[in-house]
Amino acid sequence: MSQSLSKVYVHITFSTKKRQLLIDDHVKTSLFEYLGGICRGMECNPIKVGGHQDHVHVLCLLSKKVAQITLMEELKKQSSKWIKTQGQIYSKFYWQDGYGIFSVNPFESDVVVQYIENQEEHHQKVGFQDEFRAFLNKYKIDYDEKYVWD
Repeated sequence: MSQSLSKVYVHITFSTKKRQLLIDDHVKTSLFEYLGGICRGMECNPIKVGGHQDHVHVLCLLSKKVAQITLMEELKKQSSKWIKTQGQIYSKFYWQDGYGIFSVNPFESDVVVQYIENQEEHHQKVGFQDEFRAFLNKYKIDYDEKYVWD
């Protein structure tokens, strides 16, 4: 085969440091667009970016040229630098150290898009920590609770 073909959907999620409610209406839309731009710049086509007051979700196609850790480092580093320029209230903005990145069946990508679109409604019932635990359980990831949060 002369071509190297790839189409790997990933659902990424991570929170603000200590789940501070810093993703407010002032920066939310611009932050989501900025995260999408970082993905595009790394050839990781963004499908949907969204989130809530203390965390973000990104559904994108992982580039065959980019390692997961590289994508994660750039998403968090570049967006953290950017958000600190958006006003004094964000001057001490940080993302949590960890993250979740999960594979998505291409036939279920629409379900993930809808899930990301419904974050405001979803988080009236469930907090980020319970949401993240549900992902870890769904994907059968062994974890130690004391190392998941910062």
